[in-house]
Amino acid sequence: MKKVIESAKKFNSELKKSITSAVVAALGLITAFAWKDVIEEYLTKITGFSPIQGKIVGALIITIVSVLVIMLVTKTVQEQEPEKK
Repeated sequence: MKKVIESAKKFNSELKKSITSAVVAALGLITAFAWKDVIEEYLTKITGFSPIQGKIVGALIITIVSVLVIMLVTKTVQEQEPEKK
């Protein structure tokens, strides 16, 4: 009976973590969509590119920044996790 209760508590904990991650990801996506047009418009104006070129440059910059942040976060999380045997 104790194992069942412990298992249920662990499940609830993992479920809360998963829901939290999903909500944070969704809010991040909404934020990204909100800033997307602003960034593209700004890059088009300061570089003098056509709208298509501005979108390409914006996409490249955002991709590079995203990859760097993903690498940083992944490295940080891996360093914080204890080794599982």
